[in-house]
Amino acid sequence: MPPPPKRTNVTRTIELKKELIAKFESGARVSDLAAQYKMAKSTISTILKRKEAIKAADVAKGVKILTSKRHVKMEEVEKILLEWVTERQLKGEKVSEPIICEKARQLYGDLIRDSPGDSADDFKASRGWFEKFKKRSGIRYVVRKRETVRADKQGAKKFVEEFQRFAESEGFLPQQVFNCDETGLFWKKMPKKTYITREEKSLPGHKPMKDRLTLLLCANASGDCKVKPLLVYHSETPRAFKKNNVQKDKLTVMWRSNPKALVTRQFFTEWFQEVFAPSVEEYLTEKNLPLKVLLVLDAALTQPTGLGGDWSSEHDSITVKFLPPNTTPLLQPMDQQVISNFKKLYTKALFQRCFEVTMETNLTLREFWKDHLNILHCLSIIETAWEQVSKRMLQCAWRKLWPVSVVPRFFEGFELDPVLENNVVDEIVSLGKFMGLEVDSDDVEELVEEHTLVLSTDEVQAVHGEQQQEVPEELSSEEEDTSCIDNIPTAEIKELLGYWAKTQSLVAKWHPSIGVVKRNINLFDGNVVEHFRKILKSRKRQAALDNILSKEEASCGSSSATELQASFSGVKRGRKDCELERDLDEDFME
Repeated sequence: MPPPPKRTNVTRTIELKKELIAKFESGARVSDLAAQYKMAKSTISTILKRKEAIKAADVAKGVKILTSKRHVKMEEVEKILLEWVTERQLKGEKVSEPIICEKARQLYGDLIRDSPGDSADDFKASRGWFEKFKKRSGIRYVVRKRETVRADKQGAKKFVEEFQRFAESEGFLPQQVFNCDETGLFWKKMPKKTYITREEKSLPGHKPMKDRLTLLLCANASGDCKVKPLLVYHSETPRAFKKNNVQKDKLTVMWRSNPKALVTRQFFTEWFQEVFAPSVEEYLTEKNLPLKVLLVLDAALTQPTGLGGDWSSEHDSITVKFLPPNTTPLLQPMDQQVISNFKKLYTKALFQRCFEVTMETNLTLREFWKDHLNILHCLSIIETAWEQVSKRMLQCAWRKLWPVSVVPRFFEGFELDPVLENNVVDEIVSLGKFMGLEVDSDDVEELVEEHTLVLSTDEVQAVHGEQQQEVPEELSSEEEDTSCIDNIPTAEIKELLGYWAKTQSLVAKWHPSIGVVKRNINLFDGNVVEHFRKILKSRKRQAALDNILSKEEASCGSSSATELQASFSGVKRGRKDCELERDLDEDFME
């Protein structure tokens, strides 16, 4: 008799295991899952026993094996490294494999410096590590944006000629041509020499001056149409919003958030479709001008976020033209002193706000800046600064890319007579001195430049830690409000979890970017769905406990059952309790 065929060992993907776990948690039985996936019940049980590790696994699509846990320092290295990379991307600088690997080795050396037994040579930052880091983080390369040393002057000259011919042939007017660019803003930052800055540096913990947001500013070549900015912050609902019942759709900016406070594909697309397109069409209609628009973009703004060619397809009247790589420092209108002047005007408005508070209230400057200056004040200051960016300033920004659009009297004297800039700086210095701050014009110029600087390793680490802490702090204030929904029917929880499992499967199957899917599914699952999952798990365990206790009560009396319940709750744990808890787990697994 021939021997029975050897059993084939089939390894399931982590993605499939997550789907199986999600269905189990939504109420499916082990036997039903075994039949559906054609697995043995023991295999299903083994997967469910490791469900926490499997659910926490953040792996690429198709991965079948969970690797052993990495050195805890490597997790920290990659968190800080990702912050560093995104800061470089925010500036539009090129980040290549050798640069990232060298920075990773440096970070690892810094973090294990005081760890006995660890050596900087333990981490090689190999090609294999880099490829896995790319998958885990979803980083992309960007062209160099503001490095004038390698700016392509020949390419810029050629593009200027092509752009002018295109604008003339298509009949575009200055009112119809727009440019937008993003910039970082450390919204509480003060000049270095002020006592507030010195005091903050000496104190442990969070550094408010390192609290950064990203703005996307946009205006046309005639300077009379400023589009509502896009603002990205690391908090979706800051405390100041909750305290003042802020309606985000009523803000003077389009408010979006993510942990890195960076403009993403989704945010840019939403801003383009919900803000830019309607705003410019309304503006042109009011001006009785043809409904056609030309939007000039820096390629570095879109490449890191993976924008495709379909995001503007719904608006046939809008044409998008990209600046060639390495020409943006020479040609990008927003880079021609518009953003730098906006930041000076922001600093002036910030100083003005501080001055008014110290004059009109009993608060000192230190007290207001530390305890009362919040993100709502920042939004008001941004609005003021953006309004003060003059028509003249916006027109002159096009003098290099499209000189024929600039009014001659502005074009001739703008660079030779920067009176406006000097006046703003002088006003900042005067306001600072009124408030007792040691500040001069050089300090102001340095402050404006620092808005675009990359944070150091220690600063990135501190900011990342603080932002991670802020999420549970914000959520804790909502727990009391949401606790009342714990009485949701169990059937509805199971139905919700079933829909969520199906949604995950469909999105992962059809969405083009697995990185985007993983990040957003994990975020929603952890912050929203997990709440309902815990309720269901608690109810199942309680039901199993009640069942076992009722049996014990029937066999050994109510007093023994009461003692058993107390011991299970953690008052006194022994061998019998451990056996009981194991029975509960087995009952719950089934």
